[in-house]
Parts: sequence; C-alpha cells; structure tokens
Amino acid sequence: MKNIFLVALATLVVSGCDYWQKQEPPLPGTRVSVLQHERSLIADAELANSPILLPAPTVNLAWPQAGGYANHAMHHIQVNDDLKALWVGDLGATASDEARLSGEPIVADGRVYAINVESRVYALDEKTGTRLWRTSLAPEDDDDGHISGGLAFDEGRIFATTGFAQVVALDAASGDELWRVTLDAPMRSAPSVRDGRVFAVTLNNKLYALDTKNGEELWTHSGLPETASILGGASPAIDRGVVVVPYTSGQVVALRTDTGRLIWEESLASIRRTDAISTLADIRGRPVIDRNRVIVMSNGGQIVSIDLRTGRRIWVRDIGGLESPWVAGDYIYALTNEAEIVSIAREDGRVYWVQGLPRFEDPEDLDGPIIWTGPVLASDRLIVAGSNGEALAVSPYTGEILGVEEMPDRVSVPPVVANGSVYFLTNNSKIIAYR
Repeated sequence: MKNIFLVALATLVVSGCDYWQKQEPPLPGTRVSVLQHERSLIADAELANSPILLPAPTVNLAWPQAGGYANHAMHHIQVNDDLKALWVGDLGATASDEARLSGEPIVADGRVYAINVESRVYALDEKTGTRLWRTSLAPEDDDDGHISGGLAFDEGRIFATTGFAQVVALDAASGDELWRVTLDAPMRSAPSVRDGRVFAVTLNNKLYALDTKNGEELWTHSGLPETASILGGASPAIDRGVVVVPYTSGQVVALRTDTGRLIWEESLASIRRTDAISTLADIRGRPVIDRNRVIVMSNGGQIVSIDLRTGRRIWVRDIGGLESPWVAGDYIYALTNEAEIVSIAREDGRVYWVQGLPRFEDPEDLDGPIIWTGPVLASDRLIVAGSNGEALAVSPYTGEILGVEEMPDRVSVPPVVANGSVYFLTNNSKIIAYR
C-alpha cells in the first residue's frame, strides 16, 4: 500500500507539472520591471506655477579646470543662440572598455587642452583646432596606468594627475615638462588649482596640497578608506580660503587651504538604499561652492546644501547622482541616477520640475542603457550628452527637450564652455567645437 501511494503521488506531481506546462501562453507585451521604473521624485505642487527667473547669461573667457573655475559655480554662460560645428580636433587613441576617458577638456589662453586614453596631453588652437603640441605623461618604465585624472591650468602652467600616481606640471605654451612628483596612489580625478597650490586626490582617499612652482608637498589629509568605488572621481572645490574635498567613501571635508586644518566634515553615505550600485556612497560629482554654501550630491542618494563656514546642513534631499550639480542664481540643476534632470530651489531644496531622459538605446527590449553627463547651462538651455552619441538641449524653465544633436561618437565626459564656444570630447578622441 505504501508503494502504491508513492506511485500515485508521483503521478499526481508529474500530471500537475504537465498541467502548468499546457497552460495558455501569457498575455502579449513586453514585461517591464516595476521597481526599475519606480519614481519617488516629483515636483513640489506649490512651485508648479512659479516662474523660474535665471540671471542674465555672461561670457566666460576660459574653462581653466574641471568644473570651470575653482569653486565650480559657473551660473549662466553666454553662447550664440544658433550653435554650429566649427571644427573637429583629433586626439589620436580611441577609448575602450579597458582604456576610458575620464577628464574633460580645459580652455585657457586661446588653447584647448585635453588628455587622451594613452596619457598624452594635446594643445589645440581655440579658433581652428590645429594641434600646437603633444606630450606624453607616461613614465618610460611603466605602460600600465593610463586611466588618468585630468588637467588644470593656472598662470601659464598645465597640471595633470595620472594613473601612474604622479602629478606633472607642463609649460602651457610649449608642453615642456617643468616638474613631476610621485604620490602614494593613482588618481582618477582632475586636480584643482588656486592661490599657488594644486590639490590632488588619490584613489586611497588622500588629499595632497602641492606648491605649483616646484611640486613641493605642503600638507596632506587622509579621508575614510573605501574598498570599492565607481570609475572616475570628483575634483575639490576651492573658495574663500577653504578647500572642500569629496571622497569615495561619501565623506566631505572642508579644510583651510594654507594649513590643511579641518574646519568641518560631513557624510553622504546611504543608509536606506538596497541595490548594489547605490550602496556605493561614492561622490563623483564635483561639489560647488556658491555664496557661502556648498552643494554636493552623492551616488548613495543624497544632495545637500551645507554652510561653508560651519558645516551646518541647510537642507537635504533624497536625490542621488554621479554628475556635478549646476548652480545658477537661485536654482540648482542636477542629473540623477534615474536619468532625470531636476530643477531644485537653492534656498530650500524644493523641486520645480523633473524631466526624464531616454534610458535605453533600444527602449522596447530595454537594451543598451544610456549614461548621460552634464548638465551645463548656456544661454537658456541645459546641455547634456550621452553614451548613445547624442547631445540634448533642455529648457531650464520647464524641462522640455528643445533639440537633439548627433555626435561623431559616444560621449562620457561633460561638455565645457568658454569664450562663446561649446566643446564636446567623444570616445573616439574627437573634440568638436560649436559656436
């Protein structure tokens, strides 16, 4: 009887499996993850009909370091209403999964400077794109460390941070090497320069303050360690004798530029996010110092406004992203981890509008995720560029997408603006100037 019962039970199980296999096919249509498209960010109802009044655009003659000027507060930049491609410059080697571009171009003294994936620095004529000089930063005995940090310009010198754990100073007119110092770890973020000091952050979360004349170490600061981080890094912001340093641990510190003395520290580490990527508290977007406030956003899901002198939080919003926020007058524009551009009130962090951007190159199959970089505010449009090879113009007043421009290749570093021109650096190492 026991054996008969087991056979009957097995038959029932098999017939049950056969029943489920013979069910009618599911309803037609693409299955979309609900959680993947869940949105918690919405505009504040009280601000829905409030007009956005931006300051008038002004011309900036240079973009001397990552984020523009040392404080990264560029506000509203003036360019022509009808931008057209002016020239295309070539930086040689093309980016790949193994060799990636990480530093945006800089513009100063009538030249455009950029570093390619083989750690070669190029100087191009600002008006024509003609190559003026080229120099390699790679040590003669080392050819493994080409993911560099970036460039900065100050008083006729170019400062470069490299994946070879070196900071190099070049003559901006000729490309001749002036000095080179070796630090204790590679760098993935561009240096920041002000008042005779160059500031560089290494992968092990250590800040070096070096003398711009000879590379002499003036002081250092060590942040909290972090074993995992996202490719790239954030350059420190400098203003009013204070340097604000973001670390990959989510820690933000304010230090005196002359002595390195700690003024305050904050943490933007996530405590509520559960997906693998967002648990990285990494701050890859540069902080902005604007009128005694520090605006900084982390990948872990926070954007905060902090008093520069005291470190007191003025407001915090649950908005995360990898790109640098952009401050213009009384407004902040940010690109979020959910591929949205958001307009935020600088005073209290309330949201004016939210605009979603395309998330996939193939939206039907949810294939080819698009990574957007930016935004930059130039003459009444926010400019963002994407890994799909497109640049978008978005209204800073409503979030409406105003236009699309096809790039020669994918773009993974934000555009820069100087002297009325907009520059894009594409992954195939082309610099396109629009004016």
